[in-house]
Amino acid sequence: MGYFERAMLAAVVIGAGAGFVGALVVLRRRTFFAQALTHATYPGAVLAAALGVSVPLGAAVASVAIVGVMTAIARVRHQGAQVAAGIVLTGGFALGALLQSIIPGLPVQPESLLVGSILTVSDADIVLATVVLVASVAIVAAFGTRIVFSTFDPAGYRAAGFREWPVELLVLGLTAASVVSSLPAVGAILAIALLAAPAAAARLVMPTFRGVLVVAPVIGAASGVIGVLVSRYAAVAAGPSIVLAATAFLLIALGGSKLRRLPSRRAPIPVETAEDARIA
Repeated sequence: MGYFERAMLAAVVIGAGAGFVGALVVLRRRTFFAQALTHATYPGAVLAAALGVSVPLGAAVASVAIVGVMTAIARVRHQGAQVAAGIVLTGGFALGALLQSIIPGLPVQPESLLVGSILTVSDADIVLATVVLVASVAIVAAFGTRIVFSTFDPAGYRAAGFREWPVELLVLGLTAASVVSSLPAVGAILAIALLAAPAAAARLVMPTFRGVLVVAPVIGAASGVIGVLVSRYAAVAAGPSIVLAATAFLLIALGGSKLRRLPSRRAPIPVETAEDARIA
């Protein structure tokens, strides 16, 4: 398999996985948390590159620590999840930038860690993204009822005697795994767009939870394919191209939803005709 075919396969798998997990992130209104994770995995990626080990592996180790820190801060009285996400976002990215500046001779370009380099993905990266996608689908299939209940009726979920933190931790873990698998394609900074934009677009065109879960991965995969094709034929960076394609899908969905809400320009029905129709 050539580098271009490998990049296309990676774009489909990574885009679909990010879109699927992104649907949970958007519907549960955890986009800021996801942004914190994308930025805070940066120091793990830098350290992994410096040590000569797999960058996704370093990001995965960092994400485990990050999830623990965010959960601990969120449970502190008078703090909360938003505070935890803000601290992790800025602190994690600052640590990554500091490590990048003090570690000489990184074997990879820092830009590739920030915006990705899908044309250089390995078979291991594709396998990782596939495992994350399959595991995400399996977990949602197994715990979908509780996820839906907790997402759309949190008060009722608590009143029914369920604890929210296991579902929250589950979704946060899936988000971290998706961020890690997306790093080779779009890097630490742009991963949030690949998570949020396809899901937000799907939410505008699909009225149900299940519909969003189906359409968001399709949009994510399509964004990946379009981005790689644009990158090849326009000689531009693939990561930003993928993100811009996802953003374009969101803008199209937003424009379509606005058009559907416009009042009809048809002539008003005469009063007599409307009354006759109502009675009939």
